[in-house]
Amino acid sequence: MTAMTRRSLVGLGMALPLLGPLGWSAHASQRPASASDPVRINYNESPWGPSTAARQAMREGIEHCGRYPYDAQYRLIETFAASNGLESDQVQVFCGSKLALQHAVMAFTGARSLVVPDPSYEAPVDAAESRGSTVHRVALDNRHAHDVEAMLAADRTPGLIYLCNPNNPTGTLTPRRDIERLLANKPDGSVILVDEAYIHFSDAQSCIGLVKEHPELLVLQTFSKLYGMAGARLGLAVGQAPLLQRLEVYDGGNVAPAPTLLGALASLQDRQLVPQRKADNARLREQTIAWLGERGWRCTASQTNCFMIDLRGPATPVVERLASQGVLVGRVWPSWPNWVRVSVGNEAEMLRFREAFATLTTG
Repeated sequence: MTAMTRRSLVGLGMALPLLGPLGWSAHASQRPASASDPVRINYNESPWGPSTAARQAMREGIEHCGRYPYDAQYRLIETFAASNGLESDQVQVFCGSKLALQHAVMAFTGARSLVVPDPSYEAPVDAAESRGSTVHRVALDNRHAHDVEAMLAADRTPGLIYLCNPNNPTGTLTPRRDIERLLANKPDGSVILVDEAYIHFSDAQSCIGLVKEHPELLVLQTFSKLYGMAGARLGLAVGQAPLLQRLEVYDGGNVAPAPTLLGALASLQDRQLVPQRKADNARLREQTIAWLGERGWRCTASQTNCFMIDLRGPATPVVERLASQGVLVGRVWPSWPNWVRVSVGNEAEMLRFREAFATLTTG
């Protein structure tokens, strides 16, 4: 069997019944999945969608779509910067943090290499390989954290060293002290990029506070995960102004849609949103991992909205069989062929997952 990829999983999804013009119900994030609905716990999306306040702000934002919403974008930048003790020129808005990540690869690699953990998010590798840059993949350590010593040893002068913390797909954390050691010992001219797409689910301290001390540190965050705005596309890049200016070469003057910007502002102003969703996600994740553990299955020590299961054999057939029962789980990484990633859905979705998983792995 070949490794399960994002594209092949899209194909599996297309084989399932569609529930609307885009393949989902208009209120799928607000109600339990019915027996006929596919359970989509494959892309680390939020089962709750945008918050109530964000939905209202996004509806109001439609009225402003006739003009470029620079004022809203400046307000978002200033709000985020102020809450993190930054200057406004240290924050840049992108239509999804993936776009910022791709631009960073273009800006900082080329003749110089990219160093990445393995397994991890594939987008930087795809971007680097598309332009012929050398990629050094470094295995996670025995804690499933980034092996920063091995990453430093992979190349004496890399252009970009990428960390995803917490890591996708494992959901595991790399200690802050390890990241600080990497920053202290990296080669001059090498940029460290810390992707914090999942930071809000975890107990980890963000690396944003290190930006002032490190001119070659870039930190990314997103509204796609805990904030439930994956379909609205909004990410933030944080770094010292000269570093961010190197990204602007590829997308200078970009502006996100007005509804998206206003939804993000409303999300930041909701002080209960992060702790409540973090708690709900942790409860559902730990319930599922405990259920799997009681049946002899080993999982990664996740602090995100996904985790991985060691299936003790090729994982791709299990992914395909679950899909045939209407339960879509994540893809399989080539370096971990016996593990599968599962995203955390709502109560009904995780129950459907357990029911389907039990039928495939018992008897």
